Amino acid sequence: MNPNSKTPDAYIASLPDDRRVPMQKLRNCLTKNLPEGFQETISYGMIGYVVPHRIYPSGYHVNPKLPLPFINIASQKNHIALYHSGIYADHKLMDWFVFEYSKHVITKLDMGKSCIRFKKTTQIPYELLAELASKVTPQEWITTYEKVIKKDKKSS
Repeated sequence: MNPNSKTPDAYIASLPDDRRVPMQKLRNCLTKNLPEGFQETISYGMIGYVVPHRIYPSGYHVNPKLPLPFINIASQKNHIALYHSGIYADHKLMDWFVFEYSKHVITKLDMGKSCIRFKKTTQIPYELLAELASKVTPQEWITTYEKVIKKDKKSS
């Protein structure tokens, strides 16, 4: 991972050969299947897909100067990671993904709250990730995000 990359192309180019191909394939998978409106950028030192300020001027509540994050992908030391904020915020989407994952990959799902880790690059389920990417529009993500933020503020 090169956290100093200024563009997604530079990020991919900075990777070793064994990571460059699967990361480019994952990037292509997302850019081809994300609904219109998401913007590709470098976010948190990773390739990110965000809801830009032109669509959601409020930005990210933690730092409103940043656009609203949705998906990030990164080549980490021991795995390739896909961070999907929608899975973390939407239990139905999470349940769907967990159920479908077992149909595509024989190994156990390695997942945190929003992080899906792929230790073996040959076992990245690109078709499933393409379908996952296509399931949430920017407006749907904004609606879900605002519900979660509102709920969190009430419980504080």
